[in-house]
Amino acid sequence: MKDAYFFAVDLGATSGRTIIGHLFNNQLELKQLTRFPNKIIEIKGHFYWDIYALYNEIINGLKIAAEQNIPIQSIGIDTWGVDFVFFGKDGDILRAPYSYRDNHTVGAPEEFFKITPREKVYGVTGIQIMNFNSLYQLYTLRKNHCSALNAADKILFMPDALGYLLTGKMVTEYTIASTSQMLDPRTKQLNKELMEAAGVKPEQFAPITFPGEQLGTISEEIQAMTGLGPVPVIVIAGHDTGSAVASVPAENKRFAYLSSGTWSLMGIETKNAIINNESFEKNFTNEGGIEGTTRFLKNICGLWIIERCKKELKTLPAYSYDELNKIAIKAPAFRTLFNPDSPCFANPSSMTESIKNYCKVTNQPIPETDGEWVRCIFESLALRYRQAFADLQKMAPFTIEVLHIIGGGSKNELLDQFTCNSLGIPVVAGPTEGTAIGNIMMQAKASGLVNTIEEMRKLIRASIETVEYLPKDNDIWEKGYKKYLSVYRTDI
Repeated sequence: MKDAYFFAVDLGATSGRTIIGHLFNNQLELKQLTRFPNKIIEIKGHFYWDIYALYNEIINGLKIAAEQNIPIQSIGIDTWGVDFVFFGKDGDILRAPYSYRDNHTVGAPEEFFKITPREKVYGVTGIQIMNFNSLYQLYTLRKNHCSALNAADKILFMPDALGYLLTGKMVTEYTIASTSQMLDPRTKQLNKELMEAAGVKPEQFAPITFPGEQLGTISEEIQAMTGLGPVPVIVIAGHDTGSAVASVPAENKRFAYLSSGTWSLMGIETKNAIINNESFEKNFTNEGGIEGTTRFLKNICGLWIIERCKKELKTLPAYSYDELNKIAIKAPAFRTLFNPDSPCFANPSSMTESIKNYCKVTNQPIPETDGEWVRCIFESLALRYRQAFADLQKMAPFTIEVLHIIGGGSKNELLDQFTCNSLGIPVVAGPTEGTAIGNIMMQAKASGLVNTIEEMRKLIRASIETVEYLPKDNDIWEKGYKKYLSVYRTDI
């Protein structure tokens, strides 16, 4: 394999990075060029993303690559799902995009179902009903007479919008579009009936494009700004989870994955979507993957809770994650448990107060020490994972033999072991940089350096270190799960 350098833009809901992936001798090496915050801006009671700042950070990363004489072969961009940008007929941005954490869509699905029944929406899309899905955002904006929506010539999802700003070319990438709850996984096209029910027109969206295709090259303006030549921009799996799942170093197809970060996403990789009464009742989702696969998964609240608590509790910010694990393991087991997906934890003004209120409603002791706070969060997450895993295994077309934990949360050894104990199957943790690796490997595939998912995963296995965990304390965790089920609430 010849030496090749790829430029990955990886934008999460709290921070972003630009990363160089260097492929050589069937090995992959990563180098982070820049890291920057992705801040939500609050204006007049609404929450927005600063797309101009994100664009500027991409340009800054490209400038650094040019200054360091890195011969980047292509560029790929991945972001979080569901959010989008309005563009006018002149190609300019009409308004900063809403953040999915804005509360303007609270109750929107129920209103939308008066127009199109819940069963039909799920039956068409196979997507988990969540109030911030693009379908309900657009419906709410239309209902509220949003001037930007009224004037929008094109609506582009976040990675597609940034790709357009680099190249001047507009597409709707398949994996990111699948998060919208407007895409039919059977036809792999946006559904006209659902779009019109939300108050948007099919022509407001660019054509569907699949991972591995070339979007275009960076514009002459950006070439002049950065000092680079006409570098191609590749359409990768624009949804960060789609890129992350592409990085799972699995040896066969009988695995589940847990993408662990601000959100936790647990699922399997299948050839076809799984859309039936059980998947509907359990609110599982079918999102697009690379090479025509489907990511059948459940969205679960993740490390968002501990990050919010770290900001609110005076002493927690002083701890590293290793130190948090040390104080947590000394706290009593299963003293306090909660459902991380209860609505009260979505975006409260105070996360700690929400946990305290949950404890009061369920007659549990409120955490007092730092260790008790951390342990109750990690145990609750691990037990919620078990609950989702039990549903997943029932619907999976194969026996799941191992769970691969990828993303930043895979570095948390205590949570990894808790998850292993809770599920009762082996766990393999790593890579931590799963999204960036998947981004880079799709660029490598577009360049012809690898040809299949299997080849990608073989190269990834040879390039990264993983940590393996085996289940422990089965009887103790069985008792903990019974307690969790007794306090599990979805109405707090």
